[in-house]
Amino acid sequence: MDELLRQAGPAALAAAAALYLDRRTRRLGLDPPGFREPLRRVLGLGAVALVLWVAVFLPLGRIGSGAEGEPDFSSLPTWQLFLVHLLLLAALAGWYGAGFGGAAGRGPGASAAEQLGLATPGRLREVGVGLLFGVGAWFVVVAGLVLVALSIASLGGEALLPKQPPPAIEWIAGQPLALRAALALSAGVVEEIFFRGLLQPRVGLLFSTGLFALAHLSYDQPFVLVGVTALSVLYGLLVRWRQSLWAAITAHALFDAVQLLIVIPTVLDQFYRAAPAP
Repeated sequence: MDELLRQAGPAALAAAAALYLDRRTRRLGLDPPGFREPLRRVLGLGAVALVLWVAVFLPLGRIGSGAEGEPDFSSLPTWQLFLVHLLLLAALAGWYGAGFGGAAGRGPGASAAEQLGLATPGRLREVGVGLLFGVGAWFVVVAGLVLVALSIASLGGEALLPKQPPPAIEWIAGQPLALRAALALSAGVVEEIFFRGLLQPRVGLLFSTGLFALAHLSYDQPFVLVGVTALSVLYGLLVRWRQSLWAAITAHALFDAVQLLIVIPTVLDQFYRAAPAP
């Protein structure tokens, strides 16, 4: 029974999330014209449900499974760094293609840019706002995590704090500089379009933030998810403020670039790899 829940549970949650997206989209009057045809609705929502199953809910089934050992990231090809982003792009293409593809019933506001929050006349201004916001968000989140860690330690909960960086982070930090920069840019663009462009206007800030946090569950450290959740809320509020994704895309890409290119490699070299032998 337990194994059945681990296998069927994530699929059921993904289907429920896609149905909730559909219900909210209809209530808000944002239903794509192509979804008047039942088959196109099934195809569009099926694309979203599939990627939610693979990229968001499937890791839940592995919690407490008793699987031993850490994954061997060294044997993975580097293109898999972008696998989740490729899946998110495929879901976006499937949803938009089913909802707006074809000439019939497209109507005004049917472009992908308008539907996903990318249509704005002042992109350079939004990028500038994103750069400033990204720097501020970095300090706020890092300072917040330090305070949380100190609070946990003062209450005798040192065992709850991570002693080693997540294996996935170590693997990513060891990749070439250009690859890490490309990953930061890809995360900023693709994750913001999917979670803040497609999902947030339709299912709300809290629900989209929950899905965003679950999509980062593979780091396998609850403490890391605190920072991920805080960032998601900040990016979501930024999108609400600017009514555009460009500032959030810039802030997200900047944060990831600072972490992957500077902070994480420095921390690993200073506190882990350079640690003297006992």
